Amino acid sequence: MKLPFSQVDVFTTTPLKGNALAVVHDADDLTAEQMQAFARWTNLSETTFLLRPTTPEADYRVRIFAPNREFPFAGHPTLGSCHAWRAAGGVSRTPGLVVQECGVGLVRIRVSGDEAAFAAPPMKATPVDEVLLGRVREALGLSADHVRASSWLDNGLPWLVLQLDSAARVLAVEPDFGALATLADVGLVGAHAPGGDVQFELRGFAPGGGIPEDPVTGSLNASVARWLMDRGEAPPAYRAAQGARVGRDGRVSLTRDGDTLWVGGPTVGCIRGDVSF
Repeated sequence: MKLPFSQVDVFTTTPLKGNALAVVHDADDLTAEQMQAFARWTNLSETTFLLRPTTPEADYRVRIFAPNREFPFAGHPTLGSCHAWRAAGGVSRTPGLVVQECGVGLVRIRVSGDEAAFAAPPMKATPVDEVLLGRVREALGLSADHVRASSWLDNGLPWLVLQLDSAARVLAVEPDFGALATLADVGLVGAHAPGGDVQFELRGFAPGGGIPEDPVTGSLNASVARWLMDRGEAPPAYRAAQGARVGRDGRVSLTRDGDTLWVGGPTVGCIRGDVSF
């Protein structure tokens, strides 16, 4: 069986500088086992499979796989899948708005050219156990003085997030990935000095899911933005950077509009062809 295939780069206007996403189109006849095997083979942080929607409100349905597990939602796969679906001829029911069906339900995506932004799912913040927090700090080589705040943040994907005292501190962290793999998926955020083109620096580590460091993470940025904004630590609109330590240059736009948080950025196409199963 041959199926159409795309590979796109998300949160960048420059190919090879964002977060790559593999997309298999017309994947309704594939089994979950085939999807997981292909995602393991691509060895990207996520691979998605476009399917017919099961509800009339959606334009398409997507399943999202990391190399060793399936996700109910993820940010860069949402924007990348939308780009690939439109590039393959998909036309939404509402001009300028695409509705994606995935594990967390329906996700709205505003589109304009190669730019898109998704409406982030609801996020729940819960305290971190102090013993676990200490073990995570140790795995990251951080002292308690380096951490301004911490929380579990979950919008379909749970992240243990640490707000550090600076963007420079975030970039300097050298994780023990073996130790982290047994603890949690961990996100870091720190503020840049005023006056630059980005206000915050992020990093995301998920070695337990086969992703030691994710280049640019939409779901993490979404949860972090809501957490920072709710605590008065960030304005209602800002830009974040992610990926510098893995040779990328991702840019994520975060904008709060009432109760809705929009998470966006550009996507560029890199590969089109077909794949055999």
